[in-house]
Amino acid sequence: MSEMGDTSAAGRERPPVGIIAGTGYYELPGLSEAEHQMVQTDWGEAHAMTGRWHGRRIVFVPRHGGDHSIPPSAINYRANIAAIRDLGATAILAVSVVGSMVPERGTGAFLLLDDYLEFTTGRAATFFDQPGQVTHTDMTTPYDPSLRAALAAAAAAEGIDVAPTATYVCTNGPRFETPAEIRMYAQMGGSVVGMTGYPEVALAREAGIPYAGIAVVANMAAGMFDGEISHEEVSEALEATKEPLFRLLGRTVSAI
Repeated sequence: MSEMGDTSAAGRERPPVGIIAGTGYYELPGLSEAEHQMVQTDWGEAHAMTGRWHGRRIVFVPRHGGDHSIPPSAINYRANIAAIRDLGATAILAVSVVGSMVPERGTGAFLLLDDYLEFTTGRAATFFDQPGQVTHTDMTTPYDPSLRAALAAAAAAEGIDVAPTATYVCTNGPRFETPAEIRMYAQMGGSVVGMTGYPEVALAREAGIPYAGIAVVANMAAGMFDGEISHEEVSEALEATKEPLFRLLGRTVSAI
């Protein structure tokens, strides 16, 4: 070996993996060499944690902030994606907390996203919004197939049940949906409903970063059970998902 060190592909450190998480997931357990980053982008400031997790450098962004202070419609999605790109990540694994419209996938279930429907308003949804920047981004495959396959393989290795496909419906929030809205979304092919998956997925596509999403069911959607959705019940449900979710993510980041 040269005294200059091993410059082969095997000797070079792999680029970081970006992880974006939502409600209930505000830190990565066991993240070493952790460092808080404030990244200035052309679209504003973004906050991220960098470090090493399961042998891989990580760029971690909690969408709502570490104290859950940012509502879904006010998240600076463009700054978050730009910051992850600027910090060198070449793949993004995104965790979305959702309500389920699929009776057999109840609270605590995991689903791999493969398509979405978007019903938001007023969000800055593209990097290409200036004169002369007209760019039409193909969204035939919004969630990267190779990353989805890596998540599926990791789930199988860990013995975690994950539905292989799901269509994510993104609403504006912060209110929950009505039963009539849920019936409409289900009739249109929606599987789960959340408030933060768009424009994040489209911006990652525009930025050229492979992106995969895993949905974690915190509750059944409105009208699919007796009673109302409560924050306390959602928090309790998410707490029970942390251990399997972090096992799934950890195995995935070490493999891709």
